[in-house]
Amino acid sequence: MNITIQHIMDHLTAEVELPETTVDQLITGSPNQTVTGVFVTFMPTQHVIEHAIQRGANLIIAHEPPFYNHHSHTDWLVDDPVYETKRRLIENGGIAIYRCHDAIHRFHPDGITEGLVQALGWSPYVVQRKPESDILSFPEGMTVQLIAEHIKRSLGIEYVRVAGNPKMICRRAAVLVGFRGNGNLTIPLLQQEELDLIIAGEGFEWETPEYIRDAVQQGKQKALLMIGHAESEASGMKLLSERLATAFPELPVHFIGEQPVFQVL
Repeated sequence: MNITIQHIMDHLTAEVELPETTVDQLITGSPNQTVTGVFVTFMPTQHVIEHAIQRGANLIIAHEPPFYNHHSHTDWLVDDPVYETKRRLIENGGIAIYRCHDAIHRFHPDGITEGLVQALGWSPYVVQRKPESDILSFPEGMTVQLIAEHIKRSLGIEYVRVAGNPKMICRRAAVLVGFRGNGNLTIPLLQQEELDLIIAGEGFEWETPEYIRDAVQQGKQKALLMIGHAESEASGMKLLSERLATAFPELPVHFIGEQPVFQVL
């Protein structure tokens, strides 16, 4: 039996209830297309699309959208040369792009958070799973500096950003992937869960980081590690690719990553 894009979409959403305003959608392509190969990625960049075409894969499953806004609107991009070049590449290459965002965050546990925690080797430290975060209990003697170095080494990234004292001993922390580093999520967690450290993808710089600054200036032992949006979520998409390869053994399924979008000068 030929496997269609609809088969894969149905598989990804079989055990979750998507919100009415979900951003999960087939952005390009047709549900009836027969799948020749699958690329799973965090961001469907120009490079990822070109590589999929070269490898004969016609379905890209991405966590984020190809066209630079959360809801995949393109009316504001008409005649933009970067958008038009990318759109033509997708169209001429016969590439379907399915965005898997809300569904994977509604897996039990959250598929993106699970992927990051597994990549960091921290599954034994998880003491509680919440919808927006995993709560960790670290062994004695763990400092913010040691945690930061471990994250860099495990994820193969060159830098993380820290607010607070790198030498601070950290016993309890929360991991929040993607854009969950904002104050409305992190600040209540710090108090309710008696946390020393927040490890997040990204968030508004004038919320959680400033809260941590005030806490430190008041003599409180609090710290924040921001590791980057893609850096916090790519591992979850890699885990998804492994699960899809198991579910559809007759299909070539590959995870493809990207280089960090920022360089530090």
